[in-house]
Parts: sequence; C-alpha cells; structure tokens
Amino acid sequence: MNTLEIIEVDISVELGATILPIHHLLRLGRGAVIELDSFENDPMRIYANNTLIAKGEISVDDGQLNVVVTEKVIKAV
Repeated sequence: MNTLEIIEVDISVELGATILPIHHLLRLGRGAVIELDSFENDPMRIYANNTLIAKGEISVDDGQLNVVVTEKVIKAV
C-alpha cells in the first residue's frame, strides 16, 4: 500500500470550454466574462492526468464548494 501513497494524480474539473482568438484573450481585463459551451445544469467533466474519467455536479456544504461524481466514464478499448 505504501507504493500507492506516493503516486501523484493531477485532478481537474472543467465547467465548460470555449475557443477564443489570442488577440481577444490579450484584451480581456479584470471582471471580463467568457461564455462557455455549457449551461449551469450541464455535468462538469472530471479529468485525471488529462484523461476524462467522470462527470459530476457542484455541491455547496457549509460554504465549502464540492464536486459530486455522478457518472464514471468508461473508456472503450
């Protein structure tokens, strides 16, 4: 079990995505709003080491923001 304790996994949660030309990106200022390709009730995508592993939703508990896994993504071989 000690071997598993030292393995690092980068977990990221994606709320949505967009394509933005670099010249628009450079003009963004503080408080700028970027429209994403998803809506508030769409599931978020959860990645481990840049590989999609699950989908989930946001939960707030005592002011703490949490991600609840609602669906595992099975990768076809």
